[in-house]
Amino acid sequence: MFKDRLAWYSNQRRALLAVNFYNYETLKGLLLAAKESKSEMILQVSESTLQYLGVNPAYSLAKSLLKEFDIKGWLHLDHGSNIEIIKKCLDAGFDSVMIDASERPFAENVRITREVVKLAENYNANVEAELGYVPKLGQEQVLYFTSAKEATTFAGETGINALAIAIGTAHGFYKAPPRLNIERLKEIREATPVALVLHGSSGVPDDQIYEAIKAGISKINLATETKNTFMTKLKQLLGESDEIDLRKVFPPAIEEVKQLIINKLRVINAE
Repeated sequence: MFKDRLAWYSNQRRALLAVNFYNYETLKGLLLAAKESKSEMILQVSESTLQYLGVNPAYSLAKSLLKEFDIKGWLHLDHGSNIEIIKKCLDAGFDSVMIDASERPFAENVRITREVVKLAENYNANVEAELGYVPKLGQEQVLYFTSAKEATTFAGETGINALAIAIGTAHGFYKAPPRLNIERLKEIREATPVALVLHGSSGVPDDQIYEAIKAGISKINLATETKNTFMTKLKQLLGESDEIDLRKVFPPAIEEVKQLIINKLRVINAE
């Protein structure tokens, strides 16, 4: 069961890489990296990806390729916005779901999250939530950190398995190199029993990722850097050639994703 495995990583002060995929090609790049690195991996999809692929096709694609590549991995809904989409994912067989009500008032975030936790109990699924301000694409990148007191209260009142916290990261590209608040992370880890999640890791220096894991982060989310790597290579290839056979232009972009993820896994798996 995934929530038990994530709890094990949390107790061991180790972390799993959780990477978003967008199509067959990006997914293949992730799994090639996992296989070469002999690593477990969380595969993630956003609501936008589910609108593009469909809930059941996304599930079937992920699970069939995990089996094909012989990789231990799980499928997670990233930033679920409402209980309807979460239920669709749970019905399809997702191992884990995230409810993101972090922009709501604290009490409402608790209420919505608790409802999802109750629903997920019927599926033995992992539930992740978010607390604090982790800026999304287009939002101002200001510093607002989750407090240990808030995190402890939130985890206790909701029954979640994992909590994404605000310690200085943001979704998308950074305007300036981020500096994670490791001391705040340590405070939250000391006070909160659930697995802690770092969102917005694209662009965070490797040494800070390593430090965050040792201080208590158990799940490292990566999205922006993956799709940017794929598209940058693809644009280069298309600009240099009149090739129209996608089976010839996609593989080099897949390889770029593979190398990116191998490097990320090297940092995350470092002792």
